[in-house]
This record gives sequence, structure tokens and C-alpha cells, in this order.
Amino acid sequence: MDANTKLSLDDGELISNPTAYRRLIGRLIYLTITRPDLTNVVNKLSQYVYKPHTSHMEAALNVLRYIKGTIRQGLIYKNASDLKLKFFSYAYWGSCLDTRRSVTGFCVFLDESMVSWRSKKQQTVSRSSAEAEYKSMAAATCVKLCGSEHCLKI
Repeated sequence: MDANTKLSLDDGELISNPTAYRRLIGRLIYLTITRPDLTNVVNKLSQYVYKPHTSHMEAALNVLRYIKGTIRQGLIYKNASDLKLKFFSYAYWGSCLDTRRSVTGFCVFLDESMVSWRSKKQQTVSRSSAEAEYKSMAAATCVKLCGSEHCLKI
């Protein structure tokens, strides 16, 4: 999706067949398991499944065009002996036009292999971009790398 595209609840007119939009978003959600580059945009588009408008469907079709052009991309895991943990985080300050909340995102790499990622709206409204970035870094450093209670929190 174009980075300058801002979607809201009342963009354009309602689509005549919302079931098609809902099915498309469901399939895109399933695809995010192996395509973390789609996570943020699919998260955004899934917020409009109960009342989709034409602009939401056009954005979803743009995602399909992107997928068609990047069909060979995906997660690649390599065998490496020197394992280093790397974190990358970002925040889109006030990106949701409806709630004015920021979006936090991060990914965790073990050497060259991505092992965890997340993109989510922050729980509260940030007063500045620095505050949104701080919340994003805090979320990235508190991620659990495994499902066990005994797992080391980083």
C-alpha cells in the first residue's frame, strides 16, 4: 500500500459485496504467516471488514498487485554458527485517523533469520513522535522469543 494512503471509516462509498472483501482479507491474514512485509497493511485493512468502502477494496487490490510482483519473496532461514540477536523497531506517530493512536512495529533477527515480528496499534495516544518511538523500542525489547514460561525475556 502506498505510504501516503490514509484510510478511515468513511472513505468513499460502501461496496456492494462486503463478503468478497472479507474473504480477501481473511486470505491475506493467512498469507502474513510467511510474508511479514504484509502484516502492517493487512492489519490496517482488517479494521474495515464490518463496513468496507471502495477505497478499502482498492487498497486491498493494490496489496494483491504487490504480492504478484514479489511472489518469490518469503522467509529464509540459514544455518549459522555465530548467532547474534538483532532488533529493529519503528513507530508511525498518530497514523490512525480515527483514534490518533500510533502504530508500533518491530522485528527480531537471530543472525540473518527473522524469528519474530509484530505490528500493532499502541494502547494510548502518544503526545510526540519521540514518545511513540520509545513505546515501540520498549515493546521490541520485551518480546518473548519462545512460548515457554521459562524463556528468557529480552
